[in-house]
Amino acid sequence: MAPSGVYTLRADTDRTPGPSTAAMDAAAEILRDLGRDPPRLSPKFLYDARGSALFEAITALPEYYLTRTEADILSSRVDDIRKRVGQGRTVIDLGAGTGAKAITLCRLIRPVCYVAVDIAPEVLKVVSTRLGDLFPDFPIHVVAADLCDRIALPREIPRARRLAFYPGSSLGNFDPPEAEALLSRVRGVLGEDGVLLMGIDLVKDVVPLEAAYNDVAGVTAAFNLNILGHINGLVGSNFDSRDWRHRAFFNGDRSRMEMHLEAAVDVKVRWPGGGRDFSRGERIHTESSYKYRIEDVETMLGRAGFGFSVNWTDERGWFAVFLASVDPVWPAGGGE
Repeated sequence: MAPSGVYTLRADTDRTPGPSTAAMDAAAEILRDLGRDPPRLSPKFLYDARGSALFEAITALPEYYLTRTEADILSSRVDDIRKRVGQGRTVIDLGAGTGAKAITLCRLIRPVCYVAVDIAPEVLKVVSTRLGDLFPDFPIHVVAADLCDRIALPREIPRARRLAFYPGSSLGNFDPPEAEALLSRVRGVLGEDGVLLMGIDLVKDVVPLEAAYNDVAGVTAAFNLNILGHINGLVGSNFDSRDWRHRAFFNGDRSRMEMHLEAAVDVKVRWPGGGRDFSRGERIHTESSYKYRIEDVETMLGRAGFGFSVNWTDERGWFAVFLASVDPVWPAGGGE
């Protein structure tokens, strides 16, 4: 029996920066982005331990159709996916969070190894325990990494038959050029016989879109506001969440949902060595979530080096699951 719960915080000790360097880089990025006009924060900073827990709660909300619809597609297409993917792959869970979405996939294809990749080390400890308890028959690795940078995996991870799992339409958090660059990095990690299983939210009517990001219970608002406490800890700032309001709306010109924090009053924010004054009504852009057409995703996959893809959608055409292969002639039943 293979060991479970293998905890690998850093993928490559020769190249991956240590925690102090990573913290300094994060602080520099935050302060640079707060100084922009208009100011912004990277959505990756939404996901500390509390943010990840809040996001998991969001996925269960009635307004948040994405997770539920994606799960329905995966369930209805389970035979197709199993036939094309086969058994015995190494699953690389990108932006794993608490690992909840990977449980069904691991039960479906019984991997030889599971690797959770996420920016929050404290969340990865939860993944290691959670999946290690559920799947004691294969090793569980976790890697703290920023998907905006090079994806470096531990040397002991099998190189053959890798499957990158990127659910929840997380690709939509990146501007299209950045999304394509990320897909290229993923393709590089997969080798010549790898596959990518990815969820994408599609263009649709604005009503369900805006409802999904403005739930009645206010969980998404709490998730958005939580970023302020997280960056206070990272840069020593004095943001007070009571001074800010959650705003989310669809930007039709750019085909994306946007989340912002809007100053409810005039605010003076300070941090060591600097600060910024925000006028009432001024916004900090915290997240974008692009909504794609099927043909746009197929084009991106091709440019990123994937040679073949299939996709499945729900009956309403709201969401799609893509299965892409590096091999341009990847046959059905590959790996079985």
